[in-house]
Amino acid sequence: MSRPLLVIDGDSLAHRAYHALPKSIRRAEGRPGNALVGFANFLLRLWENEQPRAVLVGWDTLDVPTYRHELFAGYQGGREFDAELLEQLDLLPQLVGAFGFAAAKAPGYEADDFLAAAVTYEEERGGTALVATSDRDAFQLASERTTILQPTRGVSELARVGPAEVRERYGVEPSQVPDFIALRGDPSDKLPGARGVGPKTAADILRQHETLEAALEAGRFAAQAEELRMYRRMATLDASAPLPPLEDQMPQWAGASTFVRSWGLNALAERLAALA
Repeated sequence: MSRPLLVIDGDSLAHRAYHALPKSIRRAEGRPGNALVGFANFLLRLWENEQPRAVLVGWDTLDVPTYRHELFAGYQGGREFDAELLEQLDLLPQLVGAFGFAAAKAPGYEADDFLAAAVTYEEERGGTALVATSDRDAFQLASERTTILQPTRGVSELARVGPAEVRERYGVEPSQVPDFIALRGDPSDKLPGARGVGPKTAADILRQHETLEAALEAGRFAAQAEELRMYRRMATLDASAPLPPLEDQMPQWAGASTFVRSWGLNALAERLAALA
């Protein structure tokens, strides 16, 4: 059986690691290190459990707006990140590279978009993919070839989400997830959705009409039609995001150990050295 491509939402898992591990974990000169250690341990555990052929970690570019921000001024409104988390987010792509894995980050794209691009690439070459993220927007990527790995407790336990689980949770097909989000709204991204529509009604509408566009053409939500089309576009992951090469990889455990030791993260360095 061919080994899967492992695709990771870097920001999503870094946030979880930062909040799951004590802030007393420091690197050299007392700088923060808990997100780095938590993310590295998560990455190691995923590698050991899933034995992927290669790993790609996608990252947000926080200082450049995406087309989603330009479409809707309130998108992700009110999000504020601790300075210590931001400092570690800047370092994490370097850590991924030290492991011998690929990182993707580009102005105007979110981590989710790289997940979509990587899944499309892998499925088109006949492979399978695993997508690690806590962002349910990624449920639209679930297929017979792609499984979502969703953290359920910190970053230590994962639920496996395929098409059947998407149907069970939302009552819609993976391909309908952007329409479902547009109708129901998304509190985490501050998308309001259709007025008076919750998850059950959104699923009922899509069972009846199959798509948001068909519901609009049938005269539903006439006053909100253009808004809802915009929300759907925002909820749809952009599979045209630029990817680095994704050939099979060999982890660079020895080099990664030396790299993290230079940060003063000695326990993590020892764990990596033991794998070399």
